[in-house]
Amino acid sequence: MKTHQLLAVDLALTVLIAALWVGAGVVAGGLVEGQRRRGMLAVSLAGAAVTATAARIVVVAVLAGRGWWFVQEKVVLALPLLLVAVLVAAPTAGPALVAAARCGAQPSPFARSALLTTGYAGAAGIASTLVVGYPARATAVASIATILAVLAVITWLVVGRRGRPAAVGALAVVCVLVAAAPVAAAASGGEETQRHGSVSVTSLRTPAGSSGAVRRFELTARQQKVVLPSGRVVRAWTFGSLPGPALTATQGDLVEVMLRNADIDAGVSLHWHGYDVPNGEDGVAGVTQDAIMPGQSFTYRFRAEDAGTYWYHSHQQSADAVRRGLFGTLVVSRAAGAGVDLTVPVHTIDGAVLVGASDRLEHTTVAAGTPVRLRLVNTDQTPHRFSLGGVAFRVVAMDGRDISAPTEVSGEVLRVPAGGRYDLAFTMPNQQVGLAVESAPSSGLALQPQGVSASGVAYADAPVFDPLGYGSPGELPTTFDRDYTLVLDRQMRFVNGGFRYAYTVNGRVFPEVPPLTVRAGDLIRITVVNRGVETHPMHPHGHHVLVLSRDGRPPTGSPLWLDTFDVQPGEVWQVALRADNPGVWMAHCHNLDHAAAGMVVHLTYEGVRSPFMVGGHTHNHPE
Repeated sequence: MKTHQLLAVDLALTVLIAALWVGAGVVAGGLVEGQRRRGMLAVSLAGAAVTATAARIVVVAVLAGRGWWFVQEKVVLALPLLLVAVLVAAPTAGPALVAAARCGAQPSPFARSALLTTGYAGAAGIASTLVVGYPARATAVASIATILAVLAVITWLVVGRRGRPAAVGALAVVCVLVAAAPVAAAASGGEETQRHGSVSVTSLRTPAGSSGAVRRFELTARQQKVVLPSGRVVRAWTFGSLPGPALTATQGDLVEVMLRNADIDAGVSLHWHGYDVPNGEDGVAGVTQDAIMPGQSFTYRFRAEDAGTYWYHSHQQSADAVRRGLFGTLVVSRAAGAGVDLTVPVHTIDGAVLVGASDRLEHTTVAAGTPVRLRLVNTDQTPHRFSLGGVAFRVVAMDGRDISAPTEVSGEVLRVPAGGRYDLAFTMPNQQVGLAVESAPSSGLALQPQGVSASGVAYADAPVFDPLGYGSPGELPTTFDRDYTLVLDRQMRFVNGGFRYAYTVNGRVFPEVPPLTVRAGDLIRITVVNRGVETHPMHPHGHHVLVLSRDGRPPTGSPLWLDTFDVQPGEVWQVALRADNPGVWMAHCHNLDHAAAGMVVHLTYEGVRSPFMVGGHTHNHPE
């Protein structure tokens, strides 16, 4: 069974354990002399609770073999509380329940209280998962244990005086969950990241007037009604078109982009997704600049040193801005080459899935024998699956970095994570080639040679291509200057002014997540653990990372340098990052809704500071 499935089973068992123990206490509390049938029901519920408790111990033991991150709060908090309660309840409630089943004898108040308290201990297990999480800090453990002890005393006092056990049990379980939440959330908090240093991010920019050919672009962000090829009209935020203008450069060019904000009241910026620009050009509101408000402008400059497929988008209220259309593609080429080069961003807006700029199937004529390069760009919040029919192809690059010795692929689909890019290469055959997206049955791209009749394309479900086993392997580093661990999860936390089911990093939410601090030149190893049930495409700004392992297994294929690596539920990734681009950088889940709900950390170089602020009296809200 996969790790995330075991985690789900563990949570289900925890809920069941609490319900069964409380149920046994409630049924036993309602017994009167001579009610053998009710006594047998109480025995059955208690027996089922013991079985479920034993099953949970087994599940936790299996999870412990997958990593301490998956079980810590269970081992140091939930199970000890439950087992202590069971050991107290067994010698008192056990004989009383057996007697009730045999002759209808009424259990003592202490026996009934012990059953209910064991149920509260089970409910504390729910709180430990949904509120405490990893790491289980001492203050949170002590708070929940104290709440449980107080409830046990109250239960004894109420039930001992002939109170209503059903009402007491239900109310106490609610108290465990509700009262523990703010206490544990407060205990897991921290101070807002302080960014001090002698070098400001504003000095880490490309100066105007740098030598070399200059590629100048002007973009204007505005609200716009866009008529899609299907005739549907959507209200969008655009950089003049949907997607925004395709920016292209040749390796070595100086790229200069002036961004104006016409009427986006929330503000805008430009982040170069995957392009390792100088820090002051990164375009993150509140970190490297202030948001560009209506009537304002900002000019970005960077040297196009790395050829590859990239994209750009606003990083001011980015979850909303990107979804509404503030994005476009950036392609840096080594030199003009022969053949056909097509960049295909995929984006969902108001339920319409655009493949390229179209929400319907588009046809393009390509002569047989022509080299073709398809650059797939996923600009959405979640993964997309692509199938390419009619030809075998090679995956020649991922996230702008070339694959070593790529071989032909056929009969597999490509799962491109949110923010990720795959470059495919093939020679056009004398038949139609169709690109289809699983989530877009009415759109796609069909390439056909002259004289070949056009037809539809359909997504063909097949095994998923695994990039970790593709291409020619290379050496991986084994020594590192620093180690960091990021455990991704969901707990109840205060975020964005409210108490909500947030997305956490090591039990905390932005801006309370401590930064990853590095020195220039460091090689750091980062372990990323997904304890949740959702995929987290992790995106460090300003750097690519080298994949070291997934679930403990190193890649057997080409070295993978990624800027967006997709940590699926229950997975553990290890990546290496070379600290060679000084600054204060965001690293976050590129499901931007997750980032907006807390899943953000900073990568901060020693000696570098940011004069900008997020929130407060500013307009800066990067997520």
